[in-house]
Amino acid sequence: MKKYLLIALACFALAMPQTMKAQDETPDYSNCILTPKAPLTPRINGPKVYGARPGAEFLFRIPTTGERPIQWTAEGLPKGLKLNRNTGIITGKVKKAGTYHVVLKASNALGETSREFRIVIGDKIALTPPMGWNSWNCWGNSVSQEKVMSSAKALLEKGLADYGWAYVNIDDGWQGLRGGKYNAIQPNSKFPDMKGLADFLHANGLKLGIYSGPWCGTYAGHIGSSCDREDGTYKWVEEGIVDEFYKVDRSRMKRDSVWHFGTYSFAKADARQWADWGVDYLKYDWNPNDPWWLKDMRAALLETGRDIVYSISNSSSVVIGPVLRDYAECWRTTGDIRDNWKSMSGIGFGGQDRWAGFKAPGNWPDADMLVVGKVGWGPKTHWTALTPDEQFTHITLWSILSSPLLIGCDLAELDDFTISLLCNSEVIDINQDPLGIQGVKRYGDETYATYIKPLEDGSVAVAMFNLSDQPKMIGFIPHAIGLTTDQSIRDLWRQKDLGKVGRKDRWETEVAPHGVVFVKLSPGVTGEKLHGFFR
Repeated sequence: MKKYLLIALACFALAMPQTMKAQDETPDYSNCILTPKAPLTPRINGPKVYGARPGAEFLFRIPTTGERPIQWTAEGLPKGLKLNRNTGIITGKVKKAGTYHVVLKASNALGETSREFRIVIGDKIALTPPMGWNSWNCWGNSVSQEKVMSSAKALLEKGLADYGWAYVNIDDGWQGLRGGKYNAIQPNSKFPDMKGLADFLHANGLKLGIYSGPWCGTYAGHIGSSCDREDGTYKWVEEGIVDEFYKVDRSRMKRDSVWHFGTYSFAKADARQWADWGVDYLKYDWNPNDPWWLKDMRAALLETGRDIVYSISNSSSVVIGPVLRDYAECWRTTGDIRDNWKSMSGIGFGGQDRWAGFKAPGNWPDADMLVVGKVGWGPKTHWTALTPDEQFTHITLWSILSSPLLIGCDLAELDDFTISLLCNSEVIDINQDPLGIQGVKRYGDETYATYIKPLEDGSVAVAMFNLSDQPKMIGFIPHAIGLTTDQSIRDLWRQKDLGKVGRKDRWETEVAPHGVVFVKLSPGVTGEKLHGFFR
Protein backbone atom coordinates (compact mmCIF):
# COMPACT_ATOMS: atom_id res chain seq x y z
CA MET A 1 0.00 0.00 0.00
CA LYS A 2 3.04 2.32 0.05
CA LYS A 3 2.51 3.11 -3.63
CA TYR A 4 -1.09 4.10 -2.91
CA LEU A 5 0.05 6.45 -0.16
CA LEU A 6 2.73 8.05 -2.32
CA ILE A 7 0.15 8.79 -5.02
CA ALA A 8 -2.26 10.21 -2.44
CA LEU A 9 0.40 12.39 -0.81
CA ALA A 10 1.51 13.63 -4.22
CA CYS A 11 -2.09 14.61 -4.99
CA PHE A 12 -2.37 16.36 -1.62
CA ALA A 13 0.76 18.38 -2.36
CA LEU A 14 -0.41 19.08 -5.90
CA ALA A 15 -3.70 20.48 -4.64
CA MET A 16 -2.15 22.90 -2.16
CA PRO A 17 -1.10 25.65 -4.61
CA GLN A 18 -4.34 25.23 -6.56
CA THR A 19 -6.14 27.64 -4.24
CA MET A 20 -3.78 30.36 -5.44
CA LYS A 21 -4.57 29.81 -9.11
CA ALA A 22 -7.40 31.30 -11.10
CA GLN A 23 -10.50 29.31 -10.21
CA ASP A 24 -11.48 28.89 -13.84
CA GLU A 25 -8.14 27.24 -14.69
CA THR A 26 -8.54 23.50 -15.11
CA PRO A 27 -6.47 21.74 -12.43
CA ASP A 28 -4.13 19.01 -13.63
CA TYR A 29 -4.95 16.05 -11.41
CA SER A 30 -4.03 13.44 -14.00
CA ASN A 31 -1.43 11.92 -11.64
CA CYS A 32 -4.17 11.37 -9.06
CA ILE A 33 -6.36 9.15 -11.23
CA LEU A 34 -6.77 5.71 -9.64
CA THR A 35 -9.67 4.23 -11.63
CA PRO A 36 -8.46 2.05 -14.55
CA LYS A 37 -9.88 2.65 -18.00
CA ALA A 38 -12.85 0.43 -18.81
CA PRO A 39 -11.99 -2.54 -21.04
CA LEU A 40 -12.94 -2.47 -24.72
CA THR A 41 -14.86 -5.70 -24.23
CA PRO A 42 -18.45 -5.16 -23.03
CA ARG A 43 -19.15 -4.70 -19.32
CA ILE A 44 -22.63 -4.14 -17.86
CA ASN A 45 -22.66 -1.64 -14.99
CA GLY A 46 -25.15 0.10 -12.75
CA PRO A 47 -28.06 -1.33 -10.74
CA LYS A 48 -28.81 -5.04 -10.55
CA VAL A 49 -32.45 -4.47 -9.63
CA TYR A 50 -35.08 -2.07 -10.97
CA GLY A 51 -38.60 -1.35 -9.77
CA ALA A 52 -41.75 -0.07 -11.47
CA ARG A 53 -45.44 0.02 -10.61
CA PRO A 54 -47.95 -2.16 -12.49
CA GLY A 55 -49.12 -0.47 -15.69
CA ALA A 56 -46.66 2.43 -15.47
CA GLU A 57 -44.32 3.44 -18.30
CA PHE A 58 -41.08 1.47 -17.98
CA LEU A 59 -37.74 2.93 -19.10
CA PHE A 60 -34.32 1.44 -18.39
CA ARG A 61 -31.09 1.95 -20.30
CA ILE A 62 -28.67 -0.95 -19.78
CA PRO A 63 -25.48 0.84 -18.70
CA THR A 64 -22.69 -0.76 -20.70
CA THR A 65 -19.09 0.17 -21.40
CA GLY A 66 -17.05 -1.22 -24.27
CA GLU A 67 -16.19 -0.52 -27.87
CA ARG A 68 -19.19 0.36 -30.01
CA PRO A 69 -21.20 -0.94 -31.73
CA ILE A 70 -22.72 -3.14 -29.03
CA GLN A 71 -25.71 -5.45 -29.37
CA TRP A 72 -27.90 -6.26 -26.37
CA THR A 73 -30.26 -9.12 -25.58
CA ALA A 74 -32.41 -9.86 -22.54
CA GLU A 75 -33.67 -13.29 -21.51
CA GLY A 76 -36.76 -13.50 -19.32
CA LEU A 77 -38.25 -10.05 -19.84
CA PRO A 78 -41.80 -9.91 -18.46
CA LYS A 79 -44.73 -9.59 -20.83
CA GLY A 80 -45.17 -5.99 -21.95
CA LEU A 81 -41.50 -5.05 -22.14
CA LYS A 82 -39.27 -4.91 -25.20
CA LEU A 83 -35.57 -4.29 -25.69
CA ASN A 84 -34.04 -2.25 -28.51
CA ARG A 85 -31.05 -4.44 -29.38
CA ASN A 86 -29.11 -1.53 -30.86
CA THR A 87 -29.53 0.96 -27.99
CA GLY A 88 -29.91 -1.29 -24.95
CA ILE A 89 -33.06 0.59 -23.89
CA ILE A 90 -35.95 -1.41 -22.37
CA THR A 91 -39.42 0.14 -22.62
CA GLY A 92 -43.08 -0.83 -22.25
CA LYS A 93 -45.53 -1.55 -19.44
CA VAL A 94 -45.94 -4.55 -17.17
CA LYS A 95 -49.41 -5.14 -15.82
CA LYS A 96 -48.72 -8.12 -13.55
CA ALA A 97 -46.95 -7.52 -10.24
CA GLY A 98 -44.07 -9.80 -9.38
CA THR A 99 -40.31 -10.30 -9.42
CA TYR A 100 -38.86 -11.20 -12.81
CA HIS A 101 -35.37 -12.67 -13.11
CA VAL A 102 -33.73 -11.47 -16.31
CA VAL A 103 -30.33 -12.15 -17.87
CA LEU A 104 -28.91 -9.16 -19.72
CA LYS A 105 -26.28 -9.76 -22.40
CA ALA A 106 -24.06 -7.40 -24.34
CA SER A 107 -21.67 -8.25 -27.17
CA ASN A 108 -19.32 -6.47 -29.53
CA ALA A 109 -16.55 -7.50 -31.92
CA LEU A 110 -14.23 -8.21 -28.99
CA GLY A 111 -16.41 -10.31 -26.71
CA GLU A 112 -19.62 -10.87 -24.79
CA THR A 113 -20.78 -10.45 -21.21
CA SER A 114 -23.90 -11.20 -19.19
CA ARG A 115 -25.40 -10.05 -15.91
CA GLU A 116 -28.34 -11.13 -13.79
CA PHE A 117 -30.97 -8.42 -13.38
CA ARG A 118 -34.16 -8.35 -11.31
CA ILE A 119 -37.23 -6.42 -12.41
CA VAL A 120 -39.64 -5.91 -9.53
CA ILE A 121 -43.16 -4.78 -10.45
CA GLY A 122 -44.93 -3.64 -7.30
CA ASP A 123 -45.65 -0.63 -5.13
CA LYS A 124 -42.03 0.51 -4.75
CA ILE A 125 -39.78 2.34 -7.19
CA ALA A 126 -36.20 3.62 -6.87
CA LEU A 127 -34.99 0.27 -5.51
CA THR A 128 -31.43 1.60 -5.65
CA PRO A 129 -30.33 5.19 -4.94
CA PRO A 130 -31.10 7.49 -7.90
CA MET A 131 -28.05 8.48 -9.95
CA GLY A 132 -27.91 11.51 -12.18
CA TRP A 133 -27.32 15.25 -12.40
CA ASN A 134 -28.96 18.33 -10.88
CA SER A 135 -28.62 21.88 -12.16
CA TRP A 136 -28.48 23.87 -8.90
CA ASN A 137 -24.85 23.50 -7.78
CA CYS A 138 -23.51 24.77 -11.09
CA TRP A 139 -26.18 26.98 -12.62
CA GLY A 140 -28.38 28.01 -9.69
CA ASN A 141 -31.25 30.19 -10.82
CA SER A 142 -29.51 30.91 -14.15
CA VAL A 143 -30.46 27.45 -15.42
CA SER A 144 -31.90 27.22 -18.94
CA GLN A 145 -33.02 24.52 -21.33
CA GLU A 146 -29.85 25.04 -23.35
CA LYS A 147 -27.67 24.40 -20.28
CA VAL A 148 -29.68 21.35 -19.25
CA MET A 149 -29.47 19.95 -22.76
CA SER A 150 -25.72 20.55 -22.75
CA SER A 151 -25.29 18.49 -19.58
CA ALA A 152 -27.63 15.77 -20.87
CA LYS A 153 -25.57 15.40 -24.04
CA ALA A 154 -22.37 15.35 -21.99
CA LEU A 155 -23.82 12.56 -19.81
CA LEU A 156 -24.06 10.51 -23.00
CA GLU A 157 -20.95 11.65 -24.87
CA LYS A 158 -18.55 11.42 -21.91
CA GLY A 159 -19.75 7.93 -21.04
CA LEU A 160 -21.41 8.59 -17.67
CA ALA A 161 -24.68 7.08 -18.84
CA ASP A 162 -22.77 3.84 -19.41
CA TYR A 163 -22.27 3.60 -15.63
CA GLY A 164 -25.89 4.18 -14.62
CA TRP A 165 -26.10 7.99 -14.38
CA ALA A 166 -29.64 8.49 -15.69
CA TYR A 167 -31.53 11.46 -14.18
CA VAL A 168 -31.24 14.97 -15.59
CA ASN A 169 -32.88 17.18 -12.97
CA ILE A 170 -33.89 20.83 -13.38
CA ASP A 171 -33.79 22.65 -10.06
CA ASP A 172 -35.37 26.02 -9.16
CA GLY A 173 -35.54 28.62 -11.94
CA TRP A 174 -37.67 27.05 -14.69
CA GLN A 175 -41.08 28.36 -13.54
CA GLY A 176 -43.25 30.92 -15.26
CA LEU A 177 -46.97 31.54 -14.67
CA ARG A 178 -49.91 29.18 -14.26
CA GLY A 179 -51.88 28.19 -17.33
CA GLY A 180 -52.32 25.44 -19.88
CA LYS A 181 -54.68 22.49 -19.75
CA TYR A 182 -54.60 22.13 -15.95
CA ASN A 183 -53.82 25.69 -14.82
CA ALA A 184 -50.45 24.31 -13.78
CA ILE A 185 -47.08 26.06 -13.58
CA GLN A 186 -45.81 26.67 -17.10
CA PRO A 187 -42.13 27.18 -18.00
CA ASN A 188 -40.66 30.65 -18.37
CA SER A 189 -38.93 31.70 -21.57
CA LYS A 190 -35.68 29.92 -20.62
CA PHE A 191 -37.48 26.60 -21.23
CA PRO A 192 -39.28 26.89 -24.56
CA ASP A 193 -40.03 23.16 -25.00
CA MET A 194 -40.22 21.08 -21.83
CA LYS A 195 -41.94 18.17 -23.60
CA GLY A 196 -39.28 18.20 -26.31
CA LEU A 197 -36.55 18.07 -23.64
CA ALA A 198 -38.22 15.08 -21.98
CA ASP A 199 -38.65 13.31 -25.33
CA PHE A 200 -34.95 13.75 -26.13
CA LEU A 201 -33.93 12.33 -22.76
CA HIS A 202 -36.30 9.37 -22.99
CA ALA A 203 -35.16 8.54 -26.53
CA ASN A 204 -31.66 8.19 -25.10
CA GLY A 205 -32.73 6.19 -22.05
CA LEU A 206 -32.35 9.14 -19.66
CA LYS A 207 -34.94 10.66 -17.32
CA LEU A 208 -36.19 14.15 -16.55
CA GLY A 209 -36.44 15.69 -13.10
CA ILE A 210 -38.14 18.93 -12.07
CA TYR A 211 -38.43 21.17 -9.00
CA SER A 212 -41.18 22.79 -6.94
CA GLY A 213 -42.34 23.27 -3.35
CA PRO A 214 -45.61 23.57 -1.42
CA TRP A 215 -45.16 27.25 -0.53
CA CYS A 216 -46.63 30.05 -2.62
CA GLY A 217 -43.06 30.87 -3.65
CA THR A 218 -39.90 28.79 -3.94
CA TYR A 219 -36.54 29.47 -2.35
CA ALA A 220 -35.33 31.32 -5.45
CA GLY A 221 -38.55 33.37 -5.63
CA HIS A 222 -40.59 31.64 -8.35
CA ILE A 223 -44.18 30.54 -7.88
CA GLY A 224 -44.77 27.28 -6.01
CA SER A 225 -47.45 24.61 -5.86
CA SER A 226 -49.87 26.48 -3.59
CA CYS A 227 -51.56 29.86 -3.86
CA ASP A 228 -53.65 32.25 -1.76
CA ARG A 229 -56.03 32.74 -4.68
CA GLU A 230 -58.33 30.08 -6.07
CA ASP A 231 -57.55 31.02 -9.68
CA GLY A 232 -53.81 30.48 -9.20
CA THR A 233 -52.71 34.08 -9.69
CA TYR A 234 -50.13 35.66 -7.43
CA LYS A 235 -50.25 39.17 -5.99
CA TRP A 236 -46.57 39.95 -6.45
CA VAL A 237 -46.70 38.88 -10.09
CA GLU A 238 -49.83 40.95 -10.67
CA GLU A 239 -48.03 43.97 -9.20
CA GLY A 240 -45.03 43.44 -11.46
CA ILE A 241 -42.56 42.70 -8.66
CA VAL A 242 -40.82 40.09 -10.82
CA ASP A 243 -38.15 39.98 -13.48
CA GLU A 244 -38.58 38.77 -17.06
CA PHE A 245 -38.47 35.16 -15.83
CA TYR A 246 -41.14 35.74 -13.14
CA LYS A 247 -38.67 35.61 -10.29
CA VAL A 248 -39.31 37.90 -7.32
CA ASP A 249 -37.41 41.19 -7.64
CA ARG A 250 -35.39 41.15 -4.43
CA SER A 251 -34.75 44.89 -4.58
CA ARG A 252 -38.49 45.47 -4.12
CA MET A 253 -39.60 42.45 -2.11
CA LYS A 254 -37.94 39.90 0.16
CA ARG A 255 -38.05 36.35 -1.13
CA ASP A 256 -38.99 34.95 2.26
CA SER A 257 -42.23 36.94 2.19
CA VAL A 258 -43.52 34.35 -0.33
CA TRP A 259 -42.31 31.38 1.72
CA HIS A 260 -45.67 30.43 3.17
CA PHE A 261 -48.36 27.83 2.50
CA GLY A 262 -51.21 29.08 0.35
CA THR A 263 -54.89 28.53 1.01
CA TYR A 264 -55.22 26.44 -2.16
CA SER A 265 -53.06 23.48 -3.19
CA PHE A 266 -52.29 23.11 -6.89
CA ALA A 267 -50.47 19.81 -6.41
CA LYS A 268 -52.90 17.87 -8.62
CA ALA A 269 -52.71 20.40 -11.43
CA ASP A 270 -48.92 20.56 -11.35
CA ALA A 271 -48.49 16.78 -11.11
CA ARG A 272 -50.76 16.23 -14.13
CA GLN A 273 -48.74 18.73 -16.15
CA TRP A 274 -45.45 17.10 -15.17
CA ALA A 275 -46.82 13.67 -16.11
CA ASP A 276 -47.93 15.01 -19.50
CA TRP A 277 -44.44 16.37 -20.15
CA GLY A 278 -42.89 13.05 -19.11
CA VAL A 279 -41.26 14.04 -15.83
CA ASP A 280 -39.66 11.16 -13.91
CA TYR A 281 -38.40 12.84 -10.70
CA LEU A 282 -39.65 15.64 -8.46
CA LYS A 283 -37.57 17.57 -5.95
CA TYR A 284 -40.11 19.13 -3.56
CA ASP A 285 -38.43 21.75 -1.41
CA TRP A 286 -39.45 23.48 1.84
CA ASN A 287 -38.52 23.56 5.52
CA PRO A 288 -39.57 22.33 7.96
CA ASN A 289 -41.05 19.40 6.08
CA ASP A 290 -44.51 18.57 7.38
CA PRO A 291 -46.72 15.51 6.85
CA TRP A 292 -49.79 17.22 5.38
CA TRP A 293 -48.10 18.93 2.44
CA LEU A 294 -45.79 15.95 1.92
CA LYS A 295 -48.77 13.60 1.57
CA ASP A 296 -50.67 16.12 -0.56
CA MET A 297 -48.14 15.98 -3.40
CA ARG A 298 -47.58 12.25 -2.97
CA ALA A 299 -51.26 11.58 -3.62
CA ALA A 300 -51.19 13.88 -6.64
CA LEU A 301 -48.19 12.10 -8.16
CA LEU A 302 -49.72 8.65 -7.66
CA GLU A 303 -52.96 9.79 -9.25
CA THR A 304 -51.14 10.52 -12.53
CA GLY A 305 -50.27 6.84 -12.99
CA ARG A 306 -46.71 7.78 -13.90
CA ASP A 307 -43.70 6.59 -11.91
CA ILE A 308 -42.24 9.85 -10.57
CA VAL A 309 -39.53 9.57 -7.92
CA TYR A 310 -40.59 11.83 -5.04
CA SER A 311 -37.62 13.53 -3.40
CA ILE A 312 -38.25 15.73 -0.36
CA SER A 313 -35.97 18.66 0.48
CA ASN A 314 -34.51 19.95 2.79
CA SER A 315 -33.08 19.27 6.29
CA SER A 316 -35.65 16.60 7.11
CA SER A 317 -36.07 15.58 10.74
CA VAL A 318 -35.96 12.06 12.13
CA VAL A 319 -39.17 12.75 14.03
CA ILE A 320 -41.08 12.55 10.73
CA GLY A 321 -38.93 9.67 9.49
CA PRO A 322 -41.83 7.20 9.47
CA VAL A 323 -43.88 9.56 7.29
CA LEU A 324 -40.97 10.15 4.92
CA ARG A 325 -40.41 6.41 4.66
CA ASP A 326 -44.07 5.77 3.79
CA TYR A 327 -44.60 8.64 1.35
CA ALA A 328 -41.28 9.54 -0.31
CA GLU A 329 -38.51 7.75 -2.17
CA CYS A 330 -35.78 10.22 -1.12
CA TRP A 331 -35.40 13.00 1.43
CA ARG A 332 -32.66 15.48 2.14
CA THR A 333 -31.09 15.04 5.56
CA THR A 334 -29.24 18.36 5.52
CA GLY A 335 -29.08 21.91 4.21
CA ASP A 336 -27.21 22.81 1.03
CA ILE A 337 -23.68 21.47 0.61
CA ARG A 338 -20.73 23.67 -0.44
CA ASP A 339 -17.43 22.71 -2.07
CA ASN A 340 -15.18 22.78 0.97
CA TRP A 341 -13.94 20.23 3.50
CA LYS A 342 -15.88 21.69 6.43
CA SER A 343 -19.21 21.50 4.61
CA MET A 344 -18.72 18.14 2.91
CA SER A 345 -17.22 16.33 5.89
CA GLY A 346 -19.66 17.94 8.32
CA ILE A 347 -22.60 16.69 6.28
CA GLY A 348 -21.15 13.27 5.49
CA PHE A 349 -19.76 12.36 8.92
CA GLY A 350 -21.99 14.51 11.10
CA GLY A 351 -25.40 12.98 11.50
CA GLN A 352 -26.07 10.52 8.67
CA ASP A 353 -25.93 7.54 11.05
CA ARG A 354 -29.24 8.54 12.63
CA TRP A 355 -30.98 7.75 9.33
CA ALA A 356 -29.63 4.19 8.94
CA GLY A 357 -32.82 2.61 10.29
CA PHE A 358 -34.93 4.31 7.62
CA LYS A 359 -32.80 3.34 4.62
CA ALA A 360 -33.96 0.44 2.45
CA PRO A 361 -34.80 -0.20 -1.21
CA GLY A 362 -37.24 2.55 -2.18
CA ASN A 363 -36.24 4.80 0.76
CA TRP A 364 -33.07 6.89 0.49
CA PRO A 365 -32.03 9.56 3.00
CA ASP A 366 -30.10 12.04 0.85
CA ALA A 367 -26.83 13.72 1.93
CA ASP A 368 -27.17 16.28 -0.91
CA MET A 369 -25.46 16.69 -4.26
CA LEU A 370 -21.86 15.96 -5.24
CA VAL A 371 -19.54 18.98 -5.31
CA VAL A 372 -16.84 17.66 -7.63
CA GLY A 373 -15.90 19.15 -10.99
CA LYS A 374 -16.83 22.70 -11.95
CA VAL A 375 -19.47 24.12 -9.61
CA GLY A 376 -20.60 27.64 -8.78
CA TRP A 377 -24.36 28.10 -8.17
CA GLY A 378 -24.56 30.18 -11.37
CA PRO A 379 -24.01 31.96 -13.57
CA LYS A 380 -20.21 31.82 -13.02
CA THR A 381 -18.62 28.49 -12.18
CA HIS A 382 -15.30 27.45 -10.65
CA TRP A 383 -13.41 24.23 -10.04
CA THR A 384 -14.28 22.61 -6.74
CA ALA A 385 -12.19 23.71 -3.76
CA LEU A 386 -11.99 20.10 -2.55
CA THR A 387 -8.54 18.53 -2.95
CA PRO A 388 -8.25 15.25 -4.88
CA ASP A 389 -8.09 13.27 -1.62
CA GLU A 390 -11.14 15.11 -0.29
CA GLN A 391 -12.97 14.25 -3.51
CA PHE A 392 -12.13 10.56 -3.08
CA THR A 393 -13.49 10.83 0.46
CA HIS A 394 -16.63 12.60 -0.82
CA ILE A 395 -17.53 9.96 -3.42
CA THR A 396 -16.55 7.06 -1.15
CA LEU A 397 -18.63 8.34 1.76
CA TRP A 398 -21.74 8.97 -0.35
CA SER A 399 -21.26 5.51 -1.88
CA ILE A 400 -21.02 3.60 1.39
CA LEU A 401 -23.88 5.65 2.90
CA SER A 402 -26.13 4.53 -0.01
CA SER A 403 -27.00 8.17 -0.61
CA PRO A 404 -28.56 9.26 -3.91
CA LEU A 405 -25.77 10.31 -6.28
CA LEU A 406 -26.60 13.55 -8.04
CA ILE A 407 -23.73 15.32 -9.77
CA GLY A 408 -23.75 19.07 -9.24
CA CYS A 409 -21.16 20.28 -11.76
CA ASP A 410 -21.14 21.45 -15.36
CA LEU A 411 -20.91 18.13 -17.19
CA ALA A 412 -19.84 19.79 -20.43
CA GLU A 413 -16.55 20.80 -18.75
CA LEU A 414 -15.62 17.54 -17.05
CA ASP A 415 -11.90 16.86 -16.76
CA ASP A 416 -10.36 13.38 -16.83
CA PHE A 417 -9.92 13.25 -13.05
CA THR A 418 -13.59 14.02 -12.35
CA ILE A 419 -14.67 11.49 -14.98
CA SER A 420 -12.52 8.88 -13.24
CA LEU A 421 -14.24 9.68 -9.93
CA LEU A 422 -17.70 9.30 -11.42
CA CYS A 423 -17.00 6.29 -13.65
CA ASN A 424 -15.66 3.65 -11.28
CA SER A 425 -17.97 0.66 -11.67
CA GLU A 426 -16.86 -1.02 -8.43
CA VAL A 427 -17.39 2.07 -6.28
CA ILE A 428 -20.80 2.58 -7.90
CA ASP A 429 -21.65 -1.08 -7.18
CA ILE A 430 -21.31 -0.41 -3.44
CA ASN A 431 -23.79 2.46 -3.67
CA GLN A 432 -26.16 0.48 -5.91
CA ASP A 433 -26.03 -2.78 -3.95
CA PRO A 434 -29.54 -4.32 -3.97
CA LEU A 435 -29.64 -4.85 -0.19
CA GLY A 436 -29.83 -1.09 0.24
CA ILE A 437 -28.15 -1.08 3.65
CA GLN A 438 -26.53 2.15 4.82
CA GLY A 439 -22.90 1.81 5.83
CA VAL A 440 -22.24 2.93 9.41
CA LYS A 441 -19.21 3.88 11.47
CA ARG A 442 -17.65 0.91 13.26
CA TYR A 443 -14.54 2.61 14.65
CA GLY A 444 -13.30 6.16 14.93
CA ASP A 445 -12.54 9.32 16.85
CA GLU A 446 -11.90 12.93 15.85
CA THR A 447 -8.97 11.84 13.64
CA TYR A 448 -10.38 8.89 11.69
CA ALA A 449 -13.52 6.92 10.89
CA THR A 450 -13.96 3.35 9.63
CA TYR A 451 -17.28 2.54 7.99
CA ILE A 452 -18.58 -0.93 7.09
CA LYS A 453 -21.43 -1.98 4.82
CA PRO A 454 -22.78 -5.53 4.25
CA LEU A 455 -23.48 -6.36 0.60
CA GLU A 456 -26.00 -8.69 -1.03
CA ASP A 457 -23.46 -11.37 -1.96
CA GLY A 458 -22.15 -11.57 1.62
CA SER A 459 -19.05 -9.48 0.98
CA VAL A 460 -18.38 -6.37 3.06
CA ALA A 461 -17.30 -2.89 2.01
CA VAL A 462 -14.88 -1.13 4.37
CA ALA A 463 -13.97 2.56 4.04
CA MET A 464 -11.12 3.94 6.18
CA PHE A 465 -11.20 7.74 6.34
CA ASN A 466 -8.40 9.94 7.66
CA LEU A 467 -10.04 13.06 9.10
CA SER A 468 -6.76 14.57 10.27
CA ASP A 469 -4.17 16.76 8.56
CA GLN A 470 -1.40 14.15 8.86
CA PRO A 471 -0.92 10.68 7.31
CA LYS A 472 -2.41 8.00 9.54
CA MET A 473 -2.29 4.21 9.84
CA ILE A 474 -5.82 2.75 9.80
CA GLY A 475 -6.86 -0.88 9.71
CA PHE A 476 -9.16 -3.65 10.91
CA ILE A 477 -9.27 -7.30 12.02
CA PRO A 478 -11.87 -9.36 10.10
CA HIS A 479 -12.88 -11.30 13.22
CA ALA A 480 -13.45 -8.06 15.15
CA ILE A 481 -16.00 -6.85 12.61
CA GLY A 482 -17.85 -10.20 12.65
CA LEU A 483 -16.19 -12.21 9.87
CA THR A 484 -15.32 -15.80 10.74
CA THR A 485 -13.10 -16.74 7.78
CA ASP A 486 -9.94 -15.44 6.11
CA GLN A 487 -10.67 -12.63 3.67
CA SER A 488 -9.44 -11.45 0.27
CA ILE A 489 -9.01 -7.68 0.03
CA ARG A 490 -9.78 -5.66 -3.08
CA ASP A 491 -8.98 -1.99 -3.53
CA LEU A 492 -12.16 -0.57 -5.09
CA TRP A 493 -10.71 2.68 -6.42
CA ARG A 494 -7.78 0.95 -8.12
CA GLN A 495 -9.90 -2.15 -8.94
CA LYS A 496 -6.99 -4.29 -7.79
CA ASP A 497 -6.65 -7.29 -5.47
CA LEU A 498 -4.33 -6.56 -2.55
CA GLY A 499 -3.97 -10.05 -1.10
CA LYS A 500 -5.47 -11.92 1.83
CA VAL A 501 -5.76 -11.37 5.57
CA GLY A 502 -6.32 -14.01 8.23
CA ARG A 503 -9.53 -13.73 10.16
CA LYS A 504 -7.67 -12.78 13.37
CA ASP A 505 -4.88 -10.82 11.72
CA ARG A 506 -4.80 -7.05 11.51
CA TRP A 507 -4.65 -5.48 8.06
CA GLU A 508 -3.75 -1.81 7.92
CA THR A 509 -2.55 0.85 5.55
CA GLU A 510 -1.43 4.43 5.70
CA VAL A 511 -4.13 6.88 4.61
CA ALA A 512 -3.39 10.38 3.33
CA PRO A 513 -4.73 13.50 5.12
CA HIS A 514 -8.46 13.95 4.42
CA GLY A 515 -8.17 10.84 2.26
CA VAL A 516 -9.62 7.34 2.22
CA VAL A 517 -8.81 3.73 1.39
CA PHE A 518 -11.89 1.86 0.15
CA VAL A 519 -11.81 -1.95 0.08
CA LYS A 520 -14.12 -4.93 -0.27
CA LEU A 521 -13.69 -8.09 1.81
CA SER A 522 -14.62 -11.43 0.23
CA PRO A 523 -16.17 -13.89 0.79
CA GLY A 524 -17.35 -11.84 3.75
CA VAL A 525 -20.24 -13.55 5.51
CA THR A 526 -20.65 -17.18 4.41
CA GLY A 527 -23.03 -19.96 5.29
CA GLU A 528 -20.39 -22.63 5.65
CA LYS A 529 -20.39 -24.93 8.67
CA LEU A 530 -17.80 -23.98 11.28
CA HIS A 531 -15.65 -26.58 13.08
CA GLY A 532 -13.58 -26.24 16.25
CA PHE A 533 -12.96 -23.11 18.31
CA PHE A 534 -13.78 -19.75 16.72
CA ARG A 535 -13.67 -17.40 19.68
